[in-house]
Amino acid sequence: MLRPSPLPARLLLLACLLTPALSGCRYAFVPLVPAPVEPEFPTRVTTATLERDGDTLVLRARVDGRFSPGYLSVAWFDGARELGRDSVYLDAAQREAVFRLDAPDSGAFRAVITFGGNVLRQVELYEVQP
Repeated sequence: MLRPSPLPARLLLLACLLTPALSGCRYAFVPLVPAPVEPEFPTRVTTATLERDGDTLVLRARVDGRFSPGYLSVAWFDGARELGRDSVYLDAAQREAVFRLDAPDSGAFRAVITFGGNVLRQVELYEVQP
């Protein structure tokens, strides 16, 4: 006659005794508090204003975010007519630029700001109907 082995019975008894201890809630990842995430924002114009100062249009712009040094450019328009272009070299220490354009007559002015070939912002000043 075959006798059952006592080993499976002992394992079953051990598993039954350990079940309450092994079924508790536990965190499934380490560390319990993840490290803070440092976001990297793309290059963007955070401040841009276009205003008249006598016979001159003044554009002030500030670039923030991570970027390689390069030229911040502006294209000036009166309606659909291009008036001129200008650029300023920016790097990590110099993030602000001021552009000036002589414009003695009133108009519907636009300034298109680009950096690295990408248009970042358009600023408008309407003194007459476009």
